[in-house]
Amino acid sequence: MIAGADRMPLTREFFDRPVLTVAPELLGRTLVRTTSDGSVEVRLTEVEAYDGEADPGSHAYRGKTARNAAMFGPPGHAYVYFTYGMWHCLNLVCGPEGRASGVLLRGAEVTHGLERARERRPKARKERELAQGPARLATALDVDFDLYGADVCAGEGAPLRILAGRPVTAAQVSSGPRTGVSGEGATHPWRFWIEGDPTVSPYRSHAPRKRSASGT
Repeated sequence: MIAGADRMPLTREFFDRPVLTVAPELLGRTLVRTTSDGSVEVRLTEVEAYDGEADPGSHAYRGKTARNAAMFGPPGHAYVYFTYGMWHCLNLVCGPEGRASGVLLRGAEVTHGLERARERRPKARKERELAQGPARLATALDVDFDLYGADVCAGEGAPLRILAGRPVTAAQVSSGPRTGVSGEGATHPWRFWIEGDPTVSPYRSHAPRKRSASGT
């Protein structure tokens, strides 16, 4: 585990900036998930930026709803959503309150609580796959709607916290199109990752979901 200044929580001011500034600076940071059975910590290696009502790829593009309300709230809080009827995904809210933007956490290296992460991800064949991809990351950390709106800038004992960790240099960061985004936002180079890190997920372009014969 990391000691000293690296264990300090990131401040609200860190998140109260444009999402394209915050997103790459989250790489190398430590995310801590604490439950009744202990904690799991990960080092963030891959993220995607979503710029709210200015971004066709964002859940908030068409304005505020019950689902995306946390994105419009104070910066430094969690936005959790459910996808494909089976997976949760975790985002961190950025920018000034009232203007939706957030960073999807896509990939990470488990640095503490490895056995707990393995219990939650029994199908992972290799350690690097435990949090490789947003649904896997959320599963390894036991993220669900109980964390919707959680303050990630909180102190010791909070269920979800993000610490200073060991941020990477700009030279270590690569960027490219976001995974699975279609339409006008498909080419935005708003996915950021640590170059060469084995926990970064493979890039996949958008593939329309096929309708069944019944048309559902």
